[in-house]
Amino acid sequence: MTPWIEAIRLRTLPASVAGVLAGTACATYHHGFAIAPMIICLVFAVIAQIASNFANEYYDFKYGLDKKGREGFRRGVTEGDISPAAMKRATYLLLAFDAVLGCSLILWGGWWLIPVGAAIAVFAVAYSAGPYPLSHHGLGDIAVVIFFGLVPVVFTEYVQTQVFRLDYVTVCVAFAEGLMITNILVVNNYRDYEDDKAVGKRTTVVIFGRKTMANVYLLNGLVAATLMAIATTTVPLLPAQGWVVYLTCHLVYTSYLRNRRGSELNKLLKYTSMLPMLVAIYLLIVLTAYPS
Repeated sequence: MTPWIEAIRLRTLPASVAGVLAGTACATYHHGFAIAPMIICLVFAVIAQIASNFANEYYDFKYGLDKKGREGFRRGVTEGDISPAAMKRATYLLLAFDAVLGCSLILWGGWWLIPVGAAIAVFAVAYSAGPYPLSHHGLGDIAVVIFFGLVPVVFTEYVQTQVFRLDYVTVCVAFAEGLMITNILVVNNYRDYEDDKAVGKRTTVVIFGRKTMANVYLLNGLVAATLMAIATTTVPLLPAQGWVVYLTCHLVYTSYLRNRRGSELNKLLKYTSMLPMLVAIYLLIVLTAYPS
Protein backbone atom coordinates (compact mmCIF):
# COMPACT_ATOMS: atom_id res chain seq x y z
CA MET A 1 0.00 0.00 0.00
CA THR A 2 2.95 2.36 0.48
CA PRO A 3 3.21 3.40 -3.22
CA TRP A 4 -0.53 4.16 -3.29
CA ILE A 5 -0.30 6.24 -0.12
CA GLU A 6 2.59 8.16 -1.68
CA ALA A 7 0.52 8.67 -4.85
CA ILE A 8 -2.29 10.19 -2.78
CA ARG A 9 0.21 12.93 -1.74
CA LEU A 10 -1.11 13.35 1.79
CA ARG A 11 0.96 16.49 2.32
CA THR A 12 -1.11 18.37 -0.27
CA LEU A 13 -4.61 17.24 0.79
CA PRO A 14 -5.05 20.11 3.28
CA ALA A 15 -5.59 22.24 0.16
CA SER A 16 -8.94 20.60 -0.62
CA VAL A 17 -9.96 20.63 3.05
CA ALA A 18 -9.16 24.35 3.28
CA GLY A 19 -11.61 25.43 0.58
CA VAL A 20 -14.52 23.60 2.20
CA LEU A 21 -13.72 24.88 5.69
CA ALA A 22 -13.41 28.42 4.33
CA GLY A 23 -16.77 28.07 2.55
CA THR A 24 -18.27 26.82 5.81
CA ALA A 25 -16.82 29.86 7.57
CA CYS A 26 -18.69 32.08 5.10
CA ALA A 27 -21.87 30.05 5.62
CA THR A 28 -21.73 30.43 9.40
CA TYR A 29 -21.00 34.14 9.02
CA HIS A 30 -24.24 34.39 7.03
CA HIS A 31 -26.17 32.24 9.55
CA GLY A 32 -26.47 29.15 7.35
CA PHE A 33 -24.33 26.31 8.71
CA ALA A 34 -25.52 22.78 7.79
CA ILE A 35 -23.45 19.77 8.83
CA ALA A 36 -24.58 17.17 6.25
CA PRO A 37 -23.79 19.10 3.03
CA MET A 38 -20.57 20.36 4.62
CA ILE A 39 -19.33 16.81 5.23
CA ILE A 40 -20.35 15.73 1.72
CA CYS A 41 -18.47 18.71 0.24
CA LEU A 42 -15.42 17.82 2.32
CA VAL A 43 -15.32 14.18 1.20
CA PHE A 44 -16.10 15.19 -2.40
CA ALA A 45 -13.24 17.72 -2.46
CA VAL A 46 -10.67 15.34 -0.99
CA ILE A 47 -11.58 12.53 -3.40
CA ALA A 48 -11.46 14.93 -6.36
CA GLN A 49 -7.96 16.02 -5.37
CA ILE A 50 -6.77 12.44 -4.95
CA ALA A 51 -8.19 11.58 -8.38
CA SER A 52 -6.39 14.58 -9.83
CA ASN A 53 -3.14 13.49 -8.18
CA PHE A 54 -3.56 9.99 -9.62
CA ALA A 55 -4.30 11.42 -13.06
CA ASN A 56 -1.22 13.64 -12.82
CA GLU A 57 0.97 10.66 -12.00
CA TYR A 58 -0.48 8.49 -14.77
CA TYR A 59 -0.49 11.07 -17.55
CA ASP A 60 2.91 12.55 -16.71
CA PHE A 61 4.28 9.00 -17.00
CA LYS A 62 2.36 8.39 -20.23
CA TYR A 63 3.68 11.60 -21.80
CA GLY A 64 7.24 10.87 -20.64
CA LEU A 65 7.38 13.85 -18.28
CA ASP A 66 8.54 11.91 -15.21
CA LYS A 67 11.84 10.16 -14.71
CA LYS A 68 13.26 7.92 -12.02
CA GLY A 69 15.10 9.65 -9.20
CA ARG A 70 13.27 12.97 -9.64
CA GLU A 71 13.70 15.74 -7.04
CA GLY A 72 10.10 15.53 -5.85
CA PHE A 73 8.30 12.81 -3.99
CA ARG A 74 8.54 9.28 -5.35
CA ARG A 75 6.20 8.52 -8.28
CA GLY A 76 4.94 4.94 -8.04
CA VAL A 77 4.12 4.52 -11.73
CA THR A 78 7.43 5.93 -12.94
CA GLU A 79 9.41 3.85 -10.44
CA GLY A 80 7.53 0.67 -11.39
CA ASP A 81 5.73 0.24 -8.06
CA ILE A 82 2.26 0.67 -9.63
CA SER A 83 1.25 -0.39 -13.11
CA PRO A 84 0.01 2.39 -15.42
CA ALA A 85 -3.22 0.46 -16.03
CA ALA A 86 -3.91 0.21 -12.30
CA MET A 87 -3.34 3.94 -11.80
CA LYS A 88 -5.59 4.86 -14.71
CA ARG A 89 -8.31 2.55 -13.44
CA ALA A 90 -8.06 3.99 -9.92
CA THR A 91 -8.29 7.52 -11.30
CA TYR A 92 -11.55 6.98 -13.14
CA LEU A 93 -13.10 4.79 -10.43
CA LEU A 94 -12.53 7.61 -7.94
CA LEU A 95 -14.05 10.14 -10.32
CA ALA A 96 -17.09 7.91 -10.85
CA PHE A 97 -17.58 7.49 -7.10
CA ASP A 98 -17.17 11.25 -6.62
CA ALA A 99 -19.78 11.93 -9.29
CA VAL A 100 -22.32 9.77 -7.45
CA LEU A 101 -21.44 11.40 -4.13
CA GLY A 102 -21.70 14.87 -5.65
CA CYS A 103 -25.18 14.15 -6.97
CA SER A 104 -26.40 13.90 -3.37
CA LEU A 105 -25.78 17.63 -3.03
CA ILE A 106 -28.68 18.17 -5.44
CA LEU A 107 -30.89 17.77 -2.34
CA TRP A 108 -29.54 21.08 -1.04
CA GLY A 109 -28.43 22.93 -4.17
CA GLY A 110 -30.66 21.79 -7.02
CA TRP A 111 -30.00 20.17 -10.38
CA TRP A 112 -27.93 23.06 -11.69
CA LEU A 113 -25.03 21.79 -9.52
CA ILE A 114 -24.47 19.00 -12.08
CA PRO A 115 -22.50 21.19 -14.53
CA VAL A 116 -20.44 22.49 -11.61
CA GLY A 117 -19.56 18.93 -10.62
CA ALA A 118 -18.82 18.05 -14.25
CA ALA A 119 -16.45 21.02 -14.53
CA ILE A 120 -14.61 19.85 -11.40
CA ALA A 121 -14.26 16.33 -12.84
CA VAL A 122 -12.96 17.73 -16.15
CA PHE A 123 -10.44 19.91 -14.30
CA ALA A 124 -9.21 16.93 -12.27
CA VAL A 125 -8.10 15.25 -15.51
CA ALA A 126 -7.49 18.27 -17.76
CA TYR A 127 -4.86 19.56 -15.34
CA SER A 128 -2.57 16.80 -16.65
CA ALA A 129 -4.22 15.34 -19.77
CA GLY A 130 -6.25 16.11 -22.85
CA PRO A 131 -5.39 18.07 -25.97
CA TYR A 132 -4.08 21.01 -23.93
CA PRO A 133 -3.01 19.92 -20.40
CA LEU A 134 -3.23 22.95 -18.13
CA SER A 135 -0.15 22.13 -16.08
CA HIS A 136 1.98 21.78 -19.23
CA HIS A 137 1.14 25.26 -20.54
CA GLY A 138 1.44 27.55 -17.54
CA LEU A 139 -2.30 27.55 -16.80
CA GLY A 140 -2.25 25.39 -13.70
CA ASP A 141 -1.87 28.37 -11.35
CA ILE A 142 -4.98 30.13 -12.65
CA ALA A 143 -6.97 26.89 -12.58
CA VAL A 144 -5.99 26.30 -8.95
CA VAL A 145 -7.27 29.75 -7.91
CA ILE A 146 -10.61 28.88 -9.51
CA PHE A 147 -11.04 25.24 -8.50
CA PHE A 148 -9.38 25.31 -5.06
CA GLY A 149 -10.49 28.81 -4.08
CA LEU A 150 -13.51 30.29 -5.79
CA VAL A 151 -15.47 27.09 -6.55
CA PRO A 152 -15.22 25.27 -3.18
CA VAL A 153 -15.75 28.38 -1.07
CA VAL A 154 -18.72 29.75 -3.02
CA PHE A 155 -20.49 26.43 -3.54
CA THR A 156 -19.82 25.02 -0.07
CA GLU A 157 -21.48 28.14 1.28
CA TYR A 158 -24.29 27.86 -1.27
CA VAL A 159 -25.34 24.30 -0.42
CA GLN A 160 -25.47 25.25 3.26
CA THR A 161 -27.33 28.53 2.94
CA GLN A 162 -29.27 27.94 -0.33
CA VAL A 163 -28.23 31.49 -1.28
CA PHE A 164 -25.73 32.18 -4.05
CA ARG A 165 -23.74 34.94 -2.43
CA LEU A 166 -20.79 36.96 -3.74
CA ASP A 167 -20.48 39.67 -1.10
CA TYR A 168 -17.10 41.04 -0.08
CA VAL A 169 -16.57 38.46 2.70
CA THR A 170 -17.15 35.44 0.46
CA VAL A 171 -15.16 36.86 -2.46
CA CYS A 172 -12.22 37.88 -0.26
CA VAL A 173 -12.12 34.53 1.51
CA ALA A 174 -12.39 32.61 -1.78
CA PHE A 175 -9.56 34.44 -3.50
CA ALA A 176 -7.37 34.50 -0.38
CA GLU A 177 -7.62 30.72 -0.14
CA GLY A 178 -7.10 30.33 -3.89
CA LEU A 179 -3.90 32.40 -3.83
CA MET A 180 -2.54 30.57 -0.80
CA ILE A 181 -3.22 27.20 -2.41
CA THR A 182 -1.67 28.36 -5.68
CA ASN A 183 1.53 28.91 -3.73
CA ILE A 184 1.63 25.15 -3.11
CA LEU A 185 1.84 24.69 -6.86
CA VAL A 186 4.50 27.40 -7.14
CA VAL A 187 6.72 25.60 -4.62
CA ASN A 188 6.14 22.25 -6.33
CA ASN A 189 7.08 23.63 -9.76
CA TYR A 190 9.96 25.67 -8.32
CA ARG A 191 11.43 22.45 -6.91
CA ASP A 192 10.90 20.57 -10.20
CA TYR A 193 12.27 23.34 -12.44
CA GLU A 194 15.21 21.38 -13.88
CA ASP A 195 13.21 18.17 -14.37
CA ASP A 196 10.29 19.98 -16.02
CA LYS A 197 12.49 22.08 -18.26
CA ALA A 198 14.41 19.01 -19.44
CA VAL A 199 11.23 17.27 -20.66
CA GLY A 200 9.54 20.37 -22.08
CA LYS A 201 6.86 20.73 -19.41
CA ARG A 202 6.08 24.45 -19.48
CA THR A 203 5.03 25.31 -15.94
CA THR A 204 4.97 28.97 -14.95
CA VAL A 205 8.38 28.52 -13.30
CA VAL A 206 9.82 27.18 -16.55
CA ILE A 207 8.18 29.98 -18.56
CA PHE A 208 9.01 32.92 -16.29
CA GLY A 209 11.98 31.65 -14.28
CA ARG A 210 12.62 31.03 -10.60
CA LYS A 211 13.25 34.66 -9.64
CA THR A 212 9.95 35.88 -11.09
CA MET A 213 7.93 33.05 -9.53
CA ALA A 214 9.55 33.62 -6.13
CA ASN A 215 8.21 37.17 -6.43
CA VAL A 216 4.81 35.78 -7.44
CA TYR A 217 4.87 33.51 -4.37
CA LEU A 218 5.53 36.60 -2.23
CA LEU A 219 2.84 38.66 -3.98
CA ASN A 220 0.22 35.90 -3.66
CA GLY A 221 0.75 35.87 0.09
CA LEU A 222 0.66 39.66 0.41
CA VAL A 223 -2.63 39.83 -1.49
CA ALA A 224 -4.05 36.90 0.52
CA ALA A 225 -3.17 38.61 3.80
CA THR A 226 -4.83 41.82 2.59
CA LEU A 227 -7.98 39.93 1.61
CA MET A 228 -8.03 38.20 5.02
CA ALA A 229 -7.86 41.59 6.71
CA ILE A 230 -10.76 42.89 4.57
CA ALA A 231 -12.87 39.77 5.22
CA THR A 232 -12.53 40.23 8.99
CA THR A 233 -13.26 43.96 9.19
CA THR A 234 -16.40 43.27 11.25
CA VAL A 235 -14.37 41.23 13.78
CA PRO A 236 -13.00 42.99 16.92
CA LEU A 237 -9.43 44.24 16.63
CA LEU A 238 -7.50 41.54 18.51
CA PRO A 239 -9.10 38.40 16.98
CA ALA A 240 -8.94 40.08 13.57
CA GLN A 241 -5.12 39.99 13.59
CA GLY A 242 -4.87 36.48 12.16
CA TRP A 243 -3.68 37.96 8.89
CA VAL A 244 -0.57 39.27 10.70
CA VAL A 245 0.34 35.76 11.88
CA TYR A 246 -0.20 34.40 8.39
CA LEU A 247 1.87 37.16 6.79
CA THR A 248 4.74 36.59 9.22
CA CYS A 249 4.85 32.88 8.34
CA HIS A 250 4.60 33.70 4.65
CA LEU A 251 7.57 36.09 4.72
CA VAL A 252 9.69 33.46 6.45
CA TYR A 253 8.64 30.89 3.85
CA THR A 254 9.48 33.27 1.00
CA SER A 255 13.01 33.70 2.33
CA TYR A 256 13.36 29.92 2.56
CA LEU A 257 12.12 29.51 -1.03
CA ARG A 258 14.67 31.96 -2.39
CA ASN A 259 17.56 30.14 -0.74
CA ARG A 260 16.76 26.46 -1.32
CA ARG A 261 16.73 24.10 -4.28
CA GLY A 262 15.60 20.60 -5.14
CA SER A 263 14.47 18.18 -2.44
CA GLU A 264 15.18 20.78 0.26
CA LEU A 265 11.89 22.37 -0.81
CA ASN A 266 9.83 19.32 0.17
CA LYS A 267 9.71 20.68 3.72
CA LEU A 268 8.48 24.06 2.46
CA LEU A 269 5.87 22.31 0.32
CA LYS A 270 4.46 20.65 3.44
CA TYR A 271 4.31 23.90 5.40
CA THR A 272 2.90 25.89 2.50
CA SER A 273 0.19 23.20 2.17
CA MET A 274 -0.77 23.56 5.82
CA LEU A 275 -1.17 27.35 5.82
CA PRO A 276 -4.44 27.55 3.80
CA MET A 277 -6.11 24.99 6.09
CA LEU A 278 -4.92 26.73 9.26
CA VAL A 279 -6.20 30.03 7.88
CA ALA A 280 -9.53 28.39 7.02
CA ILE A 281 -9.83 27.07 10.60
CA TYR A 282 -9.03 30.55 11.92
CA LEU A 283 -11.68 32.10 9.65
CA LEU A 284 -14.21 29.47 10.71
CA ILE A 285 -13.63 30.37 14.35
CA VAL A 286 -13.74 34.15 14.06
CA LEU A 287 -16.51 34.43 11.45
CA THR A 288 -18.65 32.04 13.49
CA ALA A 289 -17.98 34.02 16.67
CA TYR A 290 -18.77 37.35 15.00
CA PRO A 291 -21.46 36.71 12.35
CA SER A 292 -23.06 39.35 10.14
